[in-house]
Amino acid sequence: MASKQETLTSERRHKTIASVVLSIICVIYVMPIVTVVINSFKKNTFVKTDTFALPNAETGAGWANFIKGMTFGNYPFMASVANSVIITVLSTFLILFFCSMAAWYIARVNSKFCKVIYYLCIFSMVVPFQMVMFTLSKTADVLKLNTPFTIPIVYLGFGAGLAIFMFVGFVKSIPIEIEEAASIDGCGPVRTFFRVVLPMLKPTLISVGILEVMWVWNDYLLPYLVLDINKYRTIPIHIQYLKGSYGTVDLGATMALILLSIIPVIVFYLALQKYIIKGVAAGAVKG
Repeated sequence: MASKQETLTSERRHKTIASVVLSIICVIYVMPIVTVVINSFKKNTFVKTDTFALPNAETGAGWANFIKGMTFGNYPFMASVANSVIITVLSTFLILFFCSMAAWYIARVNSKFCKVIYYLCIFSMVVPFQMVMFTLSKTADVLKLNTPFTIPIVYLGFGAGLAIFMFVGFVKSIPIEIEEAASIDGCGPVRTFFRVVLPMLKPTLISVGILEVMWVWNDYLLPYLVLDINKYRTIPIHIQYLKGSYGTVDLGATMALILLSIIPVIVFYLALQKYIIKGVAAGAVKG
């Protein structure tokens, strides 16, 4: 009896220690976001001198930073928002649509050619973007992929690796007898995919979509290299160029725009976060 009591006490102690450690890690991860929120309501001078202090009557700027951030400069902020939305939506749609079909074909055909394609997709996940960025920017200019409506094709190439890896793993977990039954009922390959396979891919579709949305929405380097920034700017590029005369930077307005840019993706993630674990687990078990 005593031994059992000691075991329970030890488990509680371990859980308490784990909770404390994880709470500290959580605070460390959340602090940058809290710092952005605090400084988005401060005057520019006090952002530099009282970075971690809460805004008060002397240091506070209220909503002036948000108004200035959205109206400052020679490029409209709402145009940057529109460009980010277009690029994110189109890129995510292309990745989900084409990669799900490709993954289904790779998983079911399982030929040597398909295995080569699969492992090339896996290999693309570990290739640093810096290795190909200069060649990519030149290729994008030659092929006219330097607009918000065409750059999603570039994102499709970079996002295919993770998407196909997750989709292939999930497709392998689907009993092939379901597809054979659909074939007996008269469904061809295309109809089988859209009527049978695609609805079953919903958990992975949502989880991959969340990951791709967060990646594309927050990406700075690829649009900066590919887009003509005098004509098209995304939100990260807009924030980077939020400068006044002689290169002066209003940190308060910058923090305000950073806060506005991260709110949509945080809300999107929190609303659908439960699907990430489901999709990743389902796609990795048999990948």
